[in-house]
Amino acid sequence: MKSSASRQGGRGAPAGDDVQAFLDTLDHPHKPEVLALRRIILDADPAIAEGIKWNAPSFRAAEWFATFHLRARTGVQIILHFGAKVRDKSGARAAIADPESILTWLGDDRASITFRDGADVETRQSAFADIIRQWIRHV
Repeated sequence: MKSSASRQGGRGAPAGDDVQAFLDTLDHPHKPEVLALRRIILDADPAIAEGIKWNAPSFRAAEWFATFHLRARTGVQIILHFGAKVRDKSGARAAIADPESILTWLGDDRASITFRDGADVETRQSAFADIIRQWIRHV
């Protein structure tokens, strides 16, 4: 059985290998947090795969739904989106339960989550994994 880090991305490419190569050379002040968040996302559901999209580690289930924003000024930011297909996305925002208010909505079709540091990742990892599981039901 393949580890979740080697799950295929889009179109049969060994995307996990591409992501690992990207991360091996990543020079980022919050690299440990990036690695921890990657693991949380991949472990949230076995249907989640990864690849490099928009020059950053990105994640997909039926469609691409999450991308690291590695140029964020503070901490590590992840952008969540409902995919590129045209469809009514107005109800999806309301369907995402966020009892810990970790999402910052950027529009009806996308939100961001920013983690300040490793302690913040550890504190909010359960809420984050729950958001990921909910999110992929809408892409």
